[in-house]
Amino acid sequence: MLTETKSKIDVLRQKIYIVIYGTSTPAGKLFDLVLLVLILLSVLAVMLETVSSFDLKYHKELIVFEWIFTSLFTIEYLLRIFSTRKPWKFIFSFYGIIDLVAILPMYLSFFFVGSSVIASIRALRLLRIFRILNITQYIGESNKLKSALRDSKAKIIIFLFVVVIICVLMGTLMYLIEGKESGFSSIPLSIYWCIVTLTTVGFGDITPVTSLGRFIASIIMITGYGIIAVPTGIVSAEFTKQKIKQKKESKNSSICPVCNKTDHKNEADFCYNCGEKLNNKSKFD
Repeated sequence: MLTETKSKIDVLRQKIYIVIYGTSTPAGKLFDLVLLVLILLSVLAVMLETVSSFDLKYHKELIVFEWIFTSLFTIEYLLRIFSTRKPWKFIFSFYGIIDLVAILPMYLSFFFVGSSVIASIRALRLLRIFRILNITQYIGESNKLKSALRDSKAKIIIFLFVVVIICVLMGTLMYLIEGKESGFSSIPLSIYWCIVTLTTVGFGDITPVTSLGRFIASIIMITGYGIIAVPTGIVSAEFTKQKIKQKKESKNSSICPVCNKTDHKNEADFCYNCGEKLNNKSKFD
């Protein structure tokens, strides 16, 4: 009898696991899509709660919706723990921690007023969309980008160091030219203005008054456009190198002894053009 009970529980656990964790089955896809919709609606409810006029009119309804969402997410969280063979591994995993943090705020609202607003953190659960879309084919591209960023790190650091020096020099110069009367009351504040201007943000809280100051400001603005493009160019160049390198590595140097075709894949044993067996030797060997 005990064995039969265990088998039924195992079957139930397996069925739940396939629905919750599976992305290839219709039930699994439907579950994930419904989950994403619920997450979006719950985040929307939290955002609307911060709008005073809307919250004043529909406060009770929003609270009800929040508890409904929290209850559903709690059930889902418990089912995830129940269905997996290694519950502790899930609990302390990245998604497990996010799932737990997503449901805690409403329960904490019993003890801490206003903590329910933190429920907007459940938007992080939208990261599950990567599982639903099954975009594992893009992992290789992300690795190339990571390698490009790593290889261009030194160049970017040097570039940023030069930008910092420019900001310090220009900020100090503007402090001397404009002075406290124009709002440039200190060198740190003048450097702040230079950074804002160089990045083309332009808050407008501090503006130069003198003709020379405006001329320098114009140069800084124009320089800002070029500075923004430099890091992009550095990373793009390294990214291109990564792609060219991978393309070269993916090609076989073997030459077909019959048709003399090259650029065969590394794992190729036969010519893609005539079907002749390759000798796997380069003509330069």
